[in-house]
Amino acid sequence: MLNIEIDNKSGFCFGVVKAITKAEEELVKGETLYCLGDIVHNGQEVERLANMGMITINHEQLKKLHDAKVLLRAHGEPPSTYEIAKQNNITLIDASCPVVLKLQSRVRNAYETVPSPDTQIVIFGHVGHAEVNGLVGQTNESAIVIENEDDLYKVNLKKPIRLFSQTTKSLEGYNHLISTISDTRDKDTTFEYTDTICRQVANRMPNITIFAQQNDIVIFVGGKKSSNAKVLFEHCKEQNQNTYFVSEPEEVEHLNIDLNKKIGICGATSTPRWVMEAVENKLKELAAKQGIK
Repeated sequence: MLNIEIDNKSGFCFGVVKAITKAEEELVKGETLYCLGDIVHNGQEVERLANMGMITINHEQLKKLHDAKVLLRAHGEPPSTYEIAKQNNITLIDASCPVVLKLQSRVRNAYETVPSPDTQIVIFGHVGHAEVNGLVGQTNESAIVIENEDDLYKVNLKKPIRLFSQTTKSLEGYNHLISTISDTRDKDTTFEYTDTICRQVANRMPNITIFAQQNDIVIFVGGKKSSNAKVLFEHCKEQNQNTYFVSEPEEVEHLNIDLNKKIGICGATSTPRWVMEAVENKLKELAAKQGIK
């Protein structure tokens, strides 16, 4: 007997919902709307909005754009983006996540109020990630980005440190990093840190733990570019070794899973509900072909 459950607590976070809602509101007006970067790290959702008329551009294309309307996604942008928009008479639809904007403000304030010139602003995050680029921009590109504890060689542990984290990083990983720096730094220097992990993301961890343990097989649905998807998938895999990562519904055809088992479908904060439902429908098609009801 086919037994499939979609995790009700998976799917878009409020920041992504806000960005997509703003995009849809603008697109129904029939005007040309550009989006700076993928609005969400999910290919199907990007394609859906492209079919509605949204045009995704990069930062180099933004510099050449004039007299247009551009949506800023939830990840946030550095000050330079706003300056370019002003110079080029670009109307911005700012859908930056409030949590990210608050973090940007904290980083900017930390940079502007450093007690000494040798104070280091350190960001725990993924190098090149849109949100991290926006944070580094608040420090005139001077912040040090570390992806894990192996990157601590970039930081001078004998000089003052002000530490922040990308909002979608693991809370456990961040706390461990704080402990490591506390234990290894020069005790005569200042070490300040701020908990900037988004709780809507962090709270997914306990739920994922329970959900993964309750199912025999877990299909995790996420975009290949999504930082949040990688973190949640790895955590889910730790709880249930029979966890598989897919980005497209068709990918489940190659998993060779036992459809008689209890199957759970969950996803990242960047995964739309309709994609998880499409995965469920694909599993039902495969089950029907095998005579499983």
